[in-house]
Amino acid sequence: MHGTRIFDGVIVIGAGAAGLAVTHALLRAGVPVRLLEQERHIGEPWRRRHKNLELNTHRTLSALPGVSYPVGTPAFPGKSLVIDMLDRFRQQHKLPIEFGVRIDRIARTGGHWTLSSNMGTRTASHVVVATGRDRTPHIPDWKGMAAFGGRVVHAADFGDGADYAGKKILVVGAGNSGFDVLNHLSRVDTADIWLSARHGPTLLPKRIFNISVHLMSPYIARLPVRLADALLRAGQRIAFGDLTRYGLPPAPAGGASRLADDYVAIASDDGAVDAIKSGRIKVVPEIGQFSGDGVILANGERVRPDIVIAATGYRTGLEQMVGALGVLDAKGYPLFNGADHSSGLPGLWFTGMRPSIRGCFANARLQARAIAAAIKVG
Repeated sequence: MHGTRIFDGVIVIGAGAAGLAVTHALLRAGVPVRLLEQERHIGEPWRRRHKNLELNTHRTLSALPGVSYPVGTPAFPGKSLVIDMLDRFRQQHKLPIEFGVRIDRIARTGGHWTLSSNMGTRTASHVVVATGRDRTPHIPDWKGMAAFGGRVVHAADFGDGADYAGKKILVVGAGNSGFDVLNHLSRVDTADIWLSARHGPTLLPKRIFNISVHLMSPYIARLPVRLADALLRAGQRIAFGDLTRYGLPPAPAGGASRLADDYVAIASDDGAVDAIKSGRIKVVPEIGQFSGDGVILANGERVRPDIVIAATGYRTGLEQMVGALGVLDAKGYPLFNGADHSSGLPGLWFTGMRPSIRGCFANARLQARAIAAAIKVG
């Protein structure tokens, strides 16, 4: 029978980029730490994504401390290279990871945190939750969807672009994951492609004159939000012109503002915009409801796709683990992240729960150092 394990240190939950980075930073700061991962491998969410997935962030800004990508790696590494980088980081720094440990609930007990898991109960002075903001794919409960005769898949389960050859496809959502799907579909000989967009994106090209736009992200991240909004808006207009001419709604707010307020990542174009401008991808209104033979749009128009790809975002899935602590907002995101914390809940930290202009790896490094410094001082 599994018993209680008392640990006078930090327990980190989740061995993705954020969890690995904060574990490394804590070890360097001389803080006792253990890293718990419910899967059997590092980077399991990466392993599950479609085989053509590649980063929107440049390789020089997409590694963890002390590791780099092999010579010849493309500017935007594919998922197998990312997984290999994470594995090498773990091995190089000899990180103390326990696999197969699923944390079900975190509670405050006296002066410690109590973690209930499938492997017994543990306690720690500090807990860092690093399970990721993209933990659970979200598909809305559209009216009539159960009667739809085609397939509905989430963008996380996109699979191989070649599987969509000859198919009629409706992509729902014009955000980061929606444009990732459209970029791949633009290179496949499909039948009709529709993009159902409720809001327009903040959208940048991957490259301008063969130079990665993401290399500018550290500088944009230092700007005041209003100035960053204006710069991103101008960059989109210069790169693509007025996309409302092709049916895309305007973005409801600036790109930096949406990152900060609504946690909406900036989308990246690598072929989709040309397909929209050429008419190969047709922009249509948001979904009204499904029917047996198609999808009825908000304007009453009906489209008949073989496959609907829901690029409708993710949820953190933290309600069971920490929902009773009152630390989640209405969408399930933690109310604080990084070195920010609640004075009423000392020793509880979250990392990797916000998108960043810099990208998830650069942000993981920054937050890891900040959390380690705060815990060491405290």
